[in-house]
Amino acid sequence: MSGLRIYGIARTRAFRALWIAEELGLDYEHIPVEIGDAGARTPEFLAINPNGRLPVIDDDGFILFESLAITLYLAKKHSNGGLYPGTLADEAKAWQWTLWAVTEVDRGVNIWSLHAIRLPPDERDAAKRAEALAVLAAPFKVLDGALAGRQYLVGDGFTIADLNVAAIVSRAIDMDLGAVPNLKAWLTRCLERPAARAALALKERAEAETPAEVTRLIARRNRL
Repeated sequence: MSGLRIYGIARTRAFRALWIAEELGLDYEHIPVEIGDAGARTPEFLAINPNGRLPVIDDDGFILFESLAITLYLAKKHSNGGLYPGTLADEAKAWQWTLWAVTEVDRGVNIWSLHAIRLPPDERDAAKRAEALAVLAAPFKVLDGALAGRQYLVGDGFTIADLNVAAIVSRAIDMDLGAVPNLKAWLTRCLERPAARAALALKERAEAETPAEVTRLIARRNRL
């Protein structure tokens, strides 16, 4: 049995942990814990992560929560100098883009996707959808500018910086990205990687099986 366990249904931020595991070719066990009282709020799960949030990993006894901490940890452990940048400056750039994405983009993309796609059509809020697009316009221009004339965010190849940012931005693939062509091309390039496709297949299957009430719970709990 694998020494790495990834807890969290793939529809959640566990997608990020699953992608990095696939990217690194790791042998892992996926435990698709759901949100809510029957999943991440059970006493058994709270003993692993008292926050009651997903994902969490158990790496041969080492417990780690927070999805982006997980991706950075696994990349550095298994691909230091490769997927994880090998110089201090490039490492700092990977942290920069990771923190930037979760601060500037994550919430807006989630609000947009809920009110454009994931909630039942008669429960979507057009005003929230429009507000999310307005909030995302400036950071998307920043990312588009950073990708002008280059394929990836740090160095010459795909790194953990690209994985983390693309995983956060991934739901924007369904937006009209015509105003940010560099971003659109980069996001498509990242999400077409075999490892991304494998993790996305798990995510898409989980989303297709998710009852509307769970999606409503996500929106309520996160005030989206």
